[in-house]
Amino acid sequence: MAANTTNHIATFTLADISNDANALLQVKNIDGGRGNLKEQMFLPHRRNYYFFFLVKNGGSRHWVDFISYQVQPHTLYLTTPRQVHVKEKSEATQGTLLAFTEEFLTLCNDETLKHLPVIKNKFNRHALPLTAADEALLDSLLQQSVQEYNSSNTYRQAALQAYIKLFLVQVSRLYDAVFASDAACESGNTLFLQLTKLVDERINKYHQAVDYADALNVTVGHLNAVTKQQSGKTITELLQERLILEAKRLLFHSKLSVKEIAYQLNFEDAAYFNRVFKKLAGTTPLEFRKQNHEKYH
Repeated sequence: MAANTTNHIATFTLADISNDANALLQVKNIDGGRGNLKEQMFLPHRRNYYFFFLVKNGGSRHWVDFISYQVQPHTLYLTTPRQVHVKEKSEATQGTLLAFTEEFLTLCNDETLKHLPVIKNKFNRHALPLTAADEALLDSLLQQSVQEYNSSNTYRQAALQAYIKLFLVQVSRLYDAVFASDAACESGNTLFLQLTKLVDERINKYHQAVDYADALNVTVGHLNAVTKQQSGKTITELLQERLILEAKRLLFHSKLSVKEIAYQLNFEDAAYFNRVFKKLAGTTPLEFRKQNHEKYH
């Protein structure tokens, strides 16, 4: 199990929540309990896996990167790796959980899966409301997945992959139908998705547009145009927003000093980090930490 410390945000692997220590895939029904790691889930943590939970009864209050979600029945909740989670309130919950790692997607040997809207979560949403018909369809696919997962059938892995692929395709259709304001902005989408993945991986070290343009083998001008088309933001604005989010995560969820956070985010010194943070967040790092701890603790 990932160790939680006072100075760093813990990361839970899929094996940590698995009943059988499966590090790649977990499919199971939750019958009213609160699942494994219930105490740890109330502490700030990241996950190294994609997570889907179809809620039938019960609920909880959950935070994902400073956005609060009141978990309710007849809703599919989803998160992607590396986000910071905190469970604030929990009740006995019934539903079905599906979780898998990026390695599992790779083993499915279908590159289409990695580009599905729900895997990229391009609108950064975590709660998908369902009609009765949608819920019945997704529940049917999940229950077939649970049955295969717990079986020793021949071709079990192939059947599991088939059910999960179909589940992800159906969820992606619903995701786009609910969250896409229009069907435009598809041109350049692949490059933008590559950029967001790279930013997730490198923002702690690289803060300049040229770093990402070079890594993607495009000009800064082209990358900026695509980013503006896809997100409405310039590449610089996107990087600044993502950098400040990471700083806020560490200020809120860890006990690292401002100087230590500046070092972890690759700023040349704490004073420069303070200036950048205040310019972009409208407050100093210490003021942000104090205000939010008073509000949420």
